[in-house]
Amino acid sequence: MSKFDYKSSMLRYRILAWIMCLIAVVIVCRAGYIMTAKRDYWIQVSDRLKADSVPVKPTRGNILSTDRQLLASSLPEYMLFVDFKTMRETQTDTLWEEKEDSICYGLNQIFPQVSAEEFRQHLREGREKQSRYWRIINKRVSYDVFCEVRQLPIFRLPRFRSGFNYEEYNARTRPNGLLASRTIGEMYGLKDSARCGLELYYDSVLRGEKGLINRRKVLNKYLDIMVKEPVHGADIVTTLDVNIQDLAEHAMIEEMKKDNGELGVVIVMEVKTGDVKALVNMSRLTDSNGNYYYREVKNNAVSDLVEPGSVFKTASIFAALDDGLIDTTAAYNIDTGGGVWPMYGREMRDHNWRRGGYGVMTVPQVLHYSSNIGVSRLIDRGLYHEHPEKFVEKIHSLGLGINFDLPFPGAQKHAIIRKPVPAKKKGQYLNWSKTTLPWMSIGYETQIPPIFTVAFYNSIANNGRFMQPRFVKEIVKDGQTIKEFPPVCLIEKTYKNKEALHKIQAILEGVVSKGLGKKAGSKSFRVAGKTGTAQIADQHGSYKSGTVRYWLSFCGYFPYDDPQYTCIVCLKKTGLPASGGGMCGVVFHDIAEGIMAHQLKRDHLTARDSTSVLVPDVKKGNILAADYVLTRLGMKTGGGWKGSYATGNPIWGTAQKNAASVSLVKSGAPSKYFVPDVIGMGARDAVYILESRGVKVQLTGRGKVKTQSIAPNTKIRKNMKISLELG
Repeated sequence: MSKFDYKSSMLRYRILAWIMCLIAVVIVCRAGYIMTAKRDYWIQVSDRLKADSVPVKPTRGNILSTDRQLLASSLPEYMLFVDFKTMRETQTDTLWEEKEDSICYGLNQIFPQVSAEEFRQHLREGREKQSRYWRIINKRVSYDVFCEVRQLPIFRLPRFRSGFNYEEYNARTRPNGLLASRTIGEMYGLKDSARCGLELYYDSVLRGEKGLINRRKVLNKYLDIMVKEPVHGADIVTTLDVNIQDLAEHAMIEEMKKDNGELGVVIVMEVKTGDVKALVNMSRLTDSNGNYYYREVKNNAVSDLVEPGSVFKTASIFAALDDGLIDTTAAYNIDTGGGVWPMYGREMRDHNWRRGGYGVMTVPQVLHYSSNIGVSRLIDRGLYHEHPEKFVEKIHSLGLGINFDLPFPGAQKHAIIRKPVPAKKKGQYLNWSKTTLPWMSIGYETQIPPIFTVAFYNSIANNGRFMQPRFVKEIVKDGQTIKEFPPVCLIEKTYKNKEALHKIQAILEGVVSKGLGKKAGSKSFRVAGKTGTAQIADQHGSYKSGTVRYWLSFCGYFPYDDPQYTCIVCLKKTGLPASGGGMCGVVFHDIAEGIMAHQLKRDHLTARDSTSVLVPDVKKGNILAADYVLTRLGMKTGGGWKGSYATGNPIWGTAQKNAASVSLVKSGAPSKYFVPDVIGMGARDAVYILESRGVKVQLTGRGKVKTQSIAPNTKIRKNMKISLELG
């Protein structure tokens, strides 16, 4: 019979069940309390422990020069914060009170421009406001500075206790400082967004794509769960050459300082490809003390519409030559009078009109000396006078009216060259006057950015091939080229008559060798180009305000015999003196000589003193040893010995003409039975020669043989002894 006490057992089960029910009720009530009364608190705690879809910034791509040097790159920078609310929740604020002085003193040591007291007041304000994101200092700091701040008291504690917080940015740095700053572009400070230049145009390529992570707090550590990997930006390889850019900027600044220039523009273009090797846009600014300084503010080379002045005359003469309207023969000589010529009620003047002008000029001389009257009279006659639209069409066909797609926001896509609009009456035009064509032919009444002018001159240097200016060669990702931008030829042949091209090339060379562009020339190579001096409107759009402003220029290419580079130099200044050849030509000269000197590579074998002896003087001694040494030095010996050791007085020959060889020649009696002449030899060689003939040698002193006791050519006897005195 079972002894199990059923009643007592059931009582225990009931008590256990009631206890479990009571615990369950407490848990449910507690859960309800948390879900209602403490809901806001725990939501805030949850927000601190996790974060969904946190963006991960990609690394911005680099901008590289043509030889892959860094022009712009990304480095981490940090914005530093203090989370005072977290410090109170983790009860670290009591520790803050103890360490506040140390923290403020440490910050003052790191940022000496802000005193410790200023830091104390600033941080106390944030603590009173219980701010979660109170900036320590209102600027980004480098990684080194970030590490220093991270080591201060309290800040060195774990992040969830210290209250120290930060945001990381990919900051843009330029290893070459402000070199080509408007071409490369700039970034807005705190926004991490591109502002101008290549940075802005290729922003989508450089920026990359953001990634996403989910952040969770596990065991007091934050764990990042990658949802989407960031796609880092690609690199762009530009056509800029750091050396040429630096050379052009320094040359331009020096001339602006000397001539009180307000704006300077330089463009250097490679002839065959159209690659822009340097782009300078230097403006004169004034600091708070009234002192001048120079830096790039605007990309004037591609965005400014300016009247080009006399550099446009090349296009006018080239057009007339190619259309067969003029020639360089004497039949087309033009009379420019005394430097002043009436043109439909206005006076056209040459620059030397006060000195009596040029009189009768040939077509080349018209450009050599930049005669306004000569160019305008040549163009304003015959076909062009009757049909000015033919002149404008021809200028467009030369490439000056072509559209450019340049990688710069705000860049001009085309030049402004007015086209005549025919009126109802035949031979008349609505937007045209009789003076328009003469003044347009010398560079007025048109607006052409410098980049278009240099591209036109580049086509002349390139034998008629008009190249699109190229600023970016390729896009690179992880060392692999993902996109190339090959050179683009916009017009394969700008001329109809190749003879006209050769004539304009020769005329441009004469401008530098004979005419007003002499200061642009070089003694080492030939240069071709054209000067330009144009009066421009002042800042109020007036030409008659009493302040005369000038746009000076020189555009050309070098070396003339095998053109490698085309360059335009422009300078804006107020008042006289003003000379395109005398001012811009000097800058062109400095740039051209600097580029050619940098590229000049000489064979080291030619680096010899013409007065020196190229082959060493071989002294008397062991002929086999001399042969060994000469052979090791890369010199060919004469191919055998002449004579014998009879006299011991060999005569060594010099190098034969046009050959690095040495003839080892010996002379004297062909016998070994005579005492040789060893004076001047070293002790080793003298002993060797004498003892090889059976003569015993006794030495005194040091150095070379000064005297010998037995005269040379004495017949050698058995057991003969000789004393040699060394000196």
